[in-house]
Amino acid sequence: MYFALTEEQQEFGKAVRGYLAERFDLAAVREVVEASDSDGNPAALWTAAGEQGWLAVTVPEEHDGLGLGLVEAQVIARALGAGVAPGPWRGTVLAAEAIRLAGSDEQRAAWLPRIAAGTAIGAFTTRGSVSTGLPVVEYGAVADVVVGPSEPDLPGLSLITGAAATPVGSYDGTTRLASLSAGGGSTAEPLPGATVELQKQLTDRATVLVAADLVGIAREALTRTVAYDREREQFGVPVGSFQAIKHALADLHVGVTMAEHAALYAAHALGTGLADADLAVAVAKAKASEVALRSTEAMIQYHGGIGYTWEHEAHLFYKRARRLAGQYGDVATQRERIAALTV
Repeated sequence: MYFALTEEQQEFGKAVRGYLAERFDLAAVREVVEASDSDGNPAALWTAAGEQGWLAVTVPEEHDGLGLGLVEAQVIARALGAGVAPGPWRGTVLAAEAIRLAGSDEQRAAWLPRIAAGTAIGAFTTRGSVSTGLPVVEYGAVADVVVGPSEPDLPGLSLITGAAATPVGSYDGTTRLASLSAGGGSTAEPLPGATVELQKQLTDRATVLVAADLVGIAREALTRTVAYDREREQFGVPVGSFQAIKHALADLHVGVTMAEHAALYAAHALGTGLADADLAVAVAKAKASEVALRSTEAMIQYHGGIGYTWEHEAHLFYKRARRLAGQYGDVATQRERIAALTV
């Protein structure tokens, strides 16, 4: 069976990558990374996300969305990973998915059109609870609505607004973290359809989008490394011609390609409810985490002395890969999950 992105899905990805290359390149990313006192959500990039449908991708058409699926969402996630782009795109899309799948008609009508248009920022977390606080939420300080657990160790998700935010530091400057606590004018409105199974589905969706981001990081890190080692010369020849480097990069290419297909299939399997969706998600996250770390480590090593400097972009890719590799289960955790599902 031949399985690949359609022409329309490929063009969707090209459009996102093209925008980032032309209007939000690595120089713009650096501005966000080095401005530690900013909210980490560049206005121009967020406006583009709303105008170009990146936020509306899974929102139903009746709520002003595109009505597409998880496959298209992972296409965007992959492009954003390749551009190490900052901003609350993933958290907003996941909040929309939670509202779409578990919200009441009133909640969908209130939030989904605003999210699709980019006039509301969302966040999603599975850590903590409304009653005990949410310890680490990506872009929690700028989110208009946060989807998080209602009570510790019990099923249920709530829409949280107005929570007090305290910044939490991160070595990855392409994100902003905050801890959230109830009080003051905060409210928590339960999502009526948030069953245990639904919460698992949302976690799996989050896992797939993180895997796609990691795959994007891996491919771009490898591409930049190959391009550099074709030009850099040592002993009068390109260093990429040395067997030790050439074979290592070839192995990485194979690994990245396998991870790309794994992330794509996981999105398809989960989005269409295939029987092997659980296994596909675990395989995708395990492969993506591993290959992103390997590719970004190779990027540093095979750029020689410059790869270790702040001025070079390698650390942007490495830090993002290191942070995301552990989210929703690291390599070891996902391999244990694979074993449990297959052995």
